[in-house]
Amino acid sequence: MIRPEGFGEPRGGAPIRVLLADDQGLVRAGFRALLDDAGDIEVVGEAGDGAAAVELARSTRPDVVLMDIRMPVLDGLEATRRIVADELLAGVRVLVLTTFELDEYVFEALAAGASGFLLKNTDPMELLRAIRVVAEGEALLAPSVTRRLISEFADRHRRPRADSTPLVDLSALTEREREVMALAGAGLSNEEIAERLVVSPATARTHVSRAMVKLGARDRAQLVVFAYESGLVSPGHAG
Repeated sequence: MIRPEGFGEPRGGAPIRVLLADDQGLVRAGFRALLDDAGDIEVVGEAGDGAAAVELARSTRPDVVLMDIRMPVLDGLEATRRIVADELLAGVRVLVLTTFELDEYVFEALAAGASGFLLKNTDPMELLRAIRVVAEGEALLAPSVTRRLISEFADRHRRPRADSTPLVDLSALTEREREVMALAGAGLSNEEIAERLVVSPATARTHVSRAMVKLGARDRAQLVVFAYESGLVSPGHAG
């Protein structure tokens, strides 16, 4: 993903508050050691199951939750849904961690409100960058593996309907906003969209933002989900 210079780098001011949710204590310990050494990140809690993650999110109000999918009591998908649905946690972002590239739950996680996902064997510096990117309100959607996952599994999770009415109404969007939304759905960053359409990154960002507002999209990740659910982007034709 092409990012503006400095994007995803350590930021000044208050540290990024992170909640760790994983049922393996050794994994949590490894993440905590890495994050504690980052300087600009503070681990505010650890949860061994999804239910505990939701409760800790409510009590600690982290900026980012690193969420494992497979956990006892309550899995990461349902925990993500509950966190995203809680109005008191509106500023909390969820970054899903998964073991396998082709994890069928990844699209469900994005649909549930996650701002992106990473593989657990991701390079440590990439994990730190990802936390910073998500804390800034962006979504981790551009890597090719994400495009493959979304395109492969999006059509599996559409709700069955008796008619062909799209799940998302795009009538309020301009043609350019639809075009930009389709490119975002294919995994392109604002800078890549700008290059494709020969406009400035600021103009591309404005179009993305307007599409999100008009559709009531929570964030860029949900806008991508809407692009598939509306039929604007077809599974198997992303990127």
